[in-house]
Amino acid sequence: MHQEGKGYRPVKKKVKSCGSPFNHPLYFAILLYSIQYVKKIITPFLLASALLSGTAGFGQYNNGLSAIKRDTLPPSFNWNEATAKKGFPYQSFIVPAVLVTYGFTSLHNDALLSVNNKFKEEIYTDGSSNQKTQIDNYLPFLPIVAVYGLNALGIEGKNNFRDRTMILGLSGIIVGTAVFSIKSLSGETRPDGSDKYSFPSGHTAAAFATAEFLRQEYKDVSPWYGVAGYAVAAATGYLRMYNNKHWLGDVAAGAGIGIMSTKLAYWIYPVIKHTLFKDKEVSTVIMPTYQDGSFGFGLVHRF
Repeated sequence: MHQEGKGYRPVKKKVKSCGSPFNHPLYFAILLYSIQYVKKIITPFLLASALLSGTAGFGQYNNGLSAIKRDTLPPSFNWNEATAKKGFPYQSFIVPAVLVTYGFTSLHNDALLSVNNKFKEEIYTDGSSNQKTQIDNYLPFLPIVAVYGLNALGIEGKNNFRDRTMILGLSGIIVGTAVFSIKSLSGETRPDGSDKYSFPSGHTAAAFATAEFLRQEYKDVSPWYGVAGYAVAAATGYLRMYNNKHWLGDVAAGAGIGIMSTKLAYWIYPVIKHTLFKDKEVSTVIMPTYQDGSFGFGLVHRF
C-alpha cells in the first residue's frame, strides 16, 4: 500500500494509445482491397450501359437522317442507283482513230502507198479475170436486219424501238456527212480509175457503223453478235478491194469513220432524247442511206 503523506505524489501510468481506428494500417489495406473488388464488379455494367446509350444515340441520329431524306428528296429517288458516267469516252475511240490515221497517212506516205499496191496485187491481180460481185452493196444492211429481227423474235437489245432507230439514224447522218465531205476534199483516184472518190470507202464505213450498232445493242446479251457484225463488215471491206474499187488505206479509214460515227451517236443521243422526246413514243423515222456514192433516205415505221 502506498501511503499518502506530505510531499508524496501518486505516479500515473502512461497507456499507449493507437489513436483513431481510421489511422490504423490494417484499415487502409482493407479499404484498398474493397475498392478494387467493387471496381471489378461494376466495370462490366458501366461498359454495357455506355454501349447501349451509344447505340440508342446512333439509332436516333440515323432516324433523323432518314427523316431528312424523306422530307427533302422525291419519293422516286433511289439511293442504291449508280452514279451516272460523265465525260467523253476517249478510250473507246483509240482503235478507230488509229485506223483513220493510217488511212490518211497512206495517201502520201511512200511505204504505205507500196502496201496499197501490194494488197491490190494480192487481192485483185487481173481485173479481166476476176468475176466481180455485188454482195458488198448489201452486206452493210445485214447488222440492221439482225437487230430488228432479233427484237421481233423476242430477244431484246439495249434500247427500245424508238431509241435504237433514232441512234441508227443519227449514226447514218454522221457517217454520211463525214464520208461525203472527205471524198470531195481528198480527190483520190480509185484503183480502177473510174472516178476520184476513192478515199475513204463509203461501203466499208457504213458496214462498220452498222456492225458497231449491232454490237452496242447486244453486247450485254452475247459478245458473239458483235463478232458476227464485224465479220460482215470486214468482208465488205475485202470485197471492195476485190472489186478493185478501193485501196487498203481507203478501207481502213472507212472502218474507223464508221465505228466512230456509231459511238458518237450513242454518246450524243441521250442529250437529244432528253431535249426532244421526254416520254413520247416515236413510230416513224426517216434515216439517211449511202450506196455506190449516192445518198438517199429510208423510212422505218413501227406498226
